[in-house]
Amino acid sequence: MRIRTSFPHETTHDDIRIPLPDGTALYARVWRPLTDEPVPALLEYLPDRLTDWTAPRDAQRHPWYAGHGYASVRVDVRGHGNSEGLPADAHSARAAADGVEVVHWLAAQPWCDGKVGMFGISWGGLDSLRIAALAPEPLKAIVTVCTTDDRYDNDVHYLGGSVLAAEMHARSATMLAFTARPPDPRYAGEAWRELWLRRLEQVEPFLHTWLGHQTRDAYWRAGGVREDYGAIRAAVLAVGGWHDPYRDTVLRLVEHLPTDRVRGLIGPWSHQYPDRGLPPGPAIGFLQETLRWWDHWLKDADTGVLAEPLLRAYVTDSHRPATTYPALPGRWVGEPAWPSPNVTPITYALQGAPVLVRSPLHTGLDAGRFLPRGGDTDLPPDQREEDARSACFDFAVPEETWALGRPRVRLRLTCEVPRGQVIARLCDVAPDGASTLVTRGVLNLSARRGPDRAVPWEPGATEDVTFELAGIGHAFAPGHRIRLAVSSVYWPWVWPQPESAAGFTLEPAGSTLELPVRAREAAEAIGFEEPEQAAPLGVSVPATLDEPRPERLVVRDVAEGEWRLEVGPRYGGTRMYPDGLECTEEAWETYTVQEDDPLSPRARADWSVRLHRPDMAWDTTVRTRSEIGCDANAFMSVNEVICTEGEEVVFHRTWEKRIPRTAG
Repeated sequence: MRIRTSFPHETTHDDIRIPLPDGTALYARVWRPLTDEPVPALLEYLPDRLTDWTAPRDAQRHPWYAGHGYASVRVDVRGHGNSEGLPADAHSARAAADGVEVVHWLAAQPWCDGKVGMFGISWGGLDSLRIAALAPEPLKAIVTVCTTDDRYDNDVHYLGGSVLAAEMHARSATMLAFTARPPDPRYAGEAWRELWLRRLEQVEPFLHTWLGHQTRDAYWRAGGVREDYGAIRAAVLAVGGWHDPYRDTVLRLVEHLPTDRVRGLIGPWSHQYPDRGLPPGPAIGFLQETLRWWDHWLKDADTGVLAEPLLRAYVTDSHRPATTYPALPGRWVGEPAWPSPNVTPITYALQGAPVLVRSPLHTGLDAGRFLPRGGDTDLPPDQREEDARSACFDFAVPEETWALGRPRVRLRLTCEVPRGQVIARLCDVAPDGASTLVTRGVLNLSARRGPDRAVPWEPGATEDVTFELAGIGHAFAPGHRIRLAVSSVYWPWVWPQPESAAGFTLEPAGSTLELPVRAREAAEAIGFEEPEQAAPLGVSVPATLDEPRPERLVVRDVAEGEWRLEVGPRYGGTRMYPDGLECTEEAWETYTVQEDDPLSPRARADWSVRLHRPDMAWDTTVRTRSEIGCDANAFMSVNEVICTEGEEVVFHRTWEKRIPRTAG
């Protein structure tokens, strides 16, 4: 990583408030080049607080853009951070409408030339897409990273119609703790406490809404852009990683948007910006790539971005299973179109006698983290134990075989109960038996005729079901085996169905794996500059005497027949900021299941966030507890929030809710 301290422009930055038509003011930080000429503006817009949570990341990017001649602006969404207003549901229509107003306000400033771009990762990336779909005239281009176009089936809520147990619950718990944090009096002023208390009265666990919509209904369709790609008028650079669950969005965007204003880039990365150097790498000069994009669309410069292939993708070589990799071997390839003329679907027929697939309920404990962020235990370990709990079908690899795109399975199933699910994993098996997970997919059997409806299975009936696995770029080495592993459970990624213990019978005759095989001879020489960023913010992490908890721990209680997964997300620990803020975050997640009871799964997440300014005698703490369990007919959730200022409890509320299982 190269830290850049000299730029074409000297820069300055200011904190400002952006007024909305209803009188609400949004908190913003603006980095600008010192020039008398107006320049284009770049906007990053999301709820994560700019004065603490994203401040280190912002310091790496926004000053860099300002140094290259852009006004780079970071804005907190209404009801979050130091912005005024009250919090709303995730990705609400109100937030998108506010974003449009911000775009117009920026374009009208004397230091802006009227052209605006947007960028963001995850939440910020989706808001960039949603605001682009509303087509404000000044918005000319966006860069969207590790984000989704479909909040129902390619986000943290559902997968193939099944409830994403770990990530839906964990994200709701995280957002409950984050939304309950107070504004910072150094920036919000004396009104911080009143604003905090008004916000707390509006806080509601997102889980209640998300579980209240278990099929892809109007709520989910309104939250994404997949319903109408044609509404997006801005140019889109879509970026993802093969270890990020949102990578299929990149493939859909390059397929459906006009080829003269979209490009896609998928590397070996996790849920991170590609220049940060977090595993797995290799990292690239991502800021330089985006600068080429901005210069083309916002400054009319000939940077060659449209001469690049429509999709640049990294194809990894076969590698040993591990929970982290500093860098993965492989090569970049370029596709002129998507679907690509270089990719041919090859069908592998399953062989053998019918097999009863009745997976143990702890199948899935070696799934790895749903949303990897570069941690030491994020990625799946050796899959041999998971394979032993599944029905496996192996295919020889006589010569190196590149796969690029989304594999598809067609499975002939007989199910004796009305509700069930099927999980398919694709693994690269080495000659010594080591099994590396390449990709996977899920189908809730009630969603087999579409995610917008729940159709129970007729007990005893035989049907063919078809579903796609997540996209991959992977080269299977000669002498290895391609393994399709099929299970009926995948906890805690996917919440088991009430009848999951019954499993299903898989008939190999009529069942297939379709692999998108990419021609090896069509490889191209594609390269990137060395990663570089602006100087770091200077946040310090003090040493403590506490023994660190393991990031991921699996415990088996043999006597009770219980399996427990304990996860330490390691979001931040204790951090000390240059402006005097001390922030301490602690989080812990626990997932339990009994070996033989599909109604036994339980999830719990505990959060503690302390924000402290010794120089202002300001000391606040937010503590939350989120739990969820189930019976055959409903999910039962309990959420609790306790907020203190000094020793005084200023807010305490507990929610208990029973939500019917209509599909999940």
